[in-house]
Amino acid sequence: MKSMATLVGLLLALGGGFFAYHAYFTRAGFDRTPPQEQIDVVGIRAQLLSIGQAERQYVVAHGSYGTLEQLQQDGPPSIGVPQRGYVFNVETSGSQSFTATAAPEDANKAGWPTLVIDNSLQVSQR
Repeated sequence: MKSMATLVGLLLALGGGFFAYHAYFTRAGFDRTPPQEQIDVVGIRAQLLSIGQAERQYVVAHGSYGTLEQLQQDGPPSIGVPQRGYVFNVETSGSQSFTATAAPEDANKAGWPTLVIDNSLQVSQR
């Protein structure tokens, strides 16, 4: 009887260990996103943050948020230039808000995320 209790305890411990292992490595641990996609998305996030900072400077200087073309004229011309297979778009509502979007244009990047930043400077994924 004691060996049966030991066996049940061992099975419960193994089951708990498997559950913890599975939960860690499938949800919180390792992302299954391909490395190249992760690298490109990090670069695009950085570009969107640059656009957001440029918008903050533009609204202080001009009283309203600027289009992508206006940001390029006022700041570095390379801001918002298509890169890593993504194209950028900026929509403004005067001095109220802006939304900058980075969408994959490259056919090889179908299914990759579209990234968005607004006047809160928080990058989100669609």
